[in-house]
Amino acid sequence: MTYKVTAVVGARPNYMKVAPIWRELEKNDRVVRSLVHTGQHYDRNMSKVFFDDLRLPKPDVYLGVGSGPHGEQTAKVMFELERVFSSGAPDLLIVVGDVNSTMAGALVAVKMGIRVAHVESGLRSFDRTMPEEINRMVTDIIADLLFTTEPSAEKNLLREGVDGSKIHFVGNVMIDSLHFYRPMAERSTILDDLSLAPGRYGLVTLHRPSNVDDPEGLRGILGVFDELGKDCPLVFPAHPRTRKIMNNNKLQVSSERLKILDPIGYLDFIKLMMHARLVLTDSGGIQEETTVLGIPCLTIRENTERPITVDIGTNRLVGVSPERILEEAREVLGGRTRPGRIPELWDGKASERIIRVVDEYFR
Repeated sequence: MTYKVTAVVGARPNYMKVAPIWRELEKNDRVVRSLVHTGQHYDRNMSKVFFDDLRLPKPDVYLGVGSGPHGEQTAKVMFELERVFSSGAPDLLIVVGDVNSTMAGALVAVKMGIRVAHVESGLRSFDRTMPEEINRMVTDIIADLLFTTEPSAEKNLLREGVDGSKIHFVGNVMIDSLHFYRPMAERSTILDDLSLAPGRYGLVTLHRPSNVDDPEGLRGILGVFDELGKDCPLVFPAHPRTRKIMNNNKLQVSSERLKILDPIGYLDFIKLMMHARLVLTDSGGIQEETTVLGIPCLTIRENTERPITVDIGTNRLVGVSPERILEEAREVLGGRTRPGRIPELWDGKASERIIRVVDEYFR
C-alpha cells in the first residue's frame, strides 16, 4: 500500500533540511512524493542557486508568495496551500525548521485532516519576541510526528504537554546535508576567487531583525567587524534585507577589512565555513554546522535554541554588545578556544531514521 507525502520548503534554511529527506523518500517505493515551494525566499541567489547546489528537483508546485509582513506572508501561504490540497491532499505533510512557511503549512494541514511531521521539533530560545519561536511552538503543538535533534528538545516538548509517543530523537538533517555535500564543497573555487587563504579569514552572517532592523545597533556591530578586520579580514555574504538596511542608512565599512558579497550558493558557503578561522553569526543552523566542523563560532544573540552547540560544541553566545563581541573574537584569534564534541546522532543518518519512523507509522 502506498501513501502520499508532501514536503514544504519556503526559505533558504529549509532546502538543506529537505534535501536529505527527499533522497530517502526517493528510495522508498511505497511513497508517492511531491515538493511544494512557497516562494517565501524569492531572491534567485537565495532560492534557485540553492536548489541547483542541493540537486533538489524542480518543485511540483511553486506558490510565489514573496515577501511581506509576517501576518500577510503567512496568510498567503495558507490560502495558496489550502487551494493546492483541495485538489489532492497528501497523507502526510513534512515541514522543517521554523520559518513562516513551516507554521502556515502545518496549520493548513491540521485543519484539513492531513497528518503533520515536524522536523527539528522542540528547539526553544524562550524568547517570544522572535517570530521563529512562535512558529516552532505552534507547529509542535499540532504536529503528529515530532523529530528532534538534541535531548533538550524532547524535554521542552514534554514540558509543553506533547504526548511522548509522538516524539522521535533522530539526529540532525542539517548535518546529513553537510556530510553529503562536503566533498562537492571542497571542489568550490570560492577561496581562490576571493583571494583567501585557509585559516586566514573570518566568516560573517547577520540577518535577524533584532540585529539589523535598528540602524544604530547595526552600526555598532559593523563597527566591530571593521575593527576586527584589522586583525583578520572578514567575508560577509549579506542577506538582501540586511544589505538594503545598510544602504538606506549609509552604513559603510572598509572593503579591505569586510568583504561584502551578494548571497552565495550552499557549496561555496560550506567551503568558506570549513576553512574559516572563526565564524560570527546570528543564524541557528550555522551554530550546528560549525560544531561538526570544529570551527569556533560566536553567536551574536542573547539566547540560542540550540544549546547543545554551547554545552559541548564550538559555539559561544556573545550577546550584542560591541565591546563583548570584539573581546570574544580576539580571544579566538589569540588561540583561546575549546575543543568541541559532535552531539549524539549527528552522524549523517537522521533522514534515514525519519523515513523509517514515517514508514512504520503508515504500516
